[in-house]
Amino acid sequence: MVKKAAMIFGVVLLAVGVLGFVPGVTIENDEGAKLLLGIFHVDTIHNIIHILTGLVALVASQATNYARMYFQVFGVVYALVAIIGFMQGDSVLNLFPINLADNFLHVLIAAVALYLGFGTKAEGGAKPAAA
Repeated sequence: MVKKAAMIFGVVLLAVGVLGFVPGVTIENDEGAKLLLGIFHVDTIHNIIHILTGLVALVASQATNYARMYFQVFGVVYALVAIIGFMQGDSVLNLFPINLADNFLHVLIAAVALYLGFGTKAEGGAKPAAA
């Protein structure tokens, strides 16, 4: 299950990263910000991050232990991104722009990733041992 989820995350993140560069899929708002599907802030750095994390997910999807580790790290990072986003409001460490929709999406992604990384059973039926 974790390997398949990593494959899905990888494909979706790659698609989102590439689509962030496509005019028409990204819409410029009144302030000049690009919004993916007219909802989520995107820029070059944001798109590259999505592409890179998608590629890492695809590589991690080849082995259960790597997929689980990917979701553990990915979940913690996205939780931090969400917290920083809610605190700063319009960017993450002034590296890339975000909005409220991004923040809530980051919370959802973090929750799913943390569940997949820490809450699912390891192959063979046992829950992974705590570090």
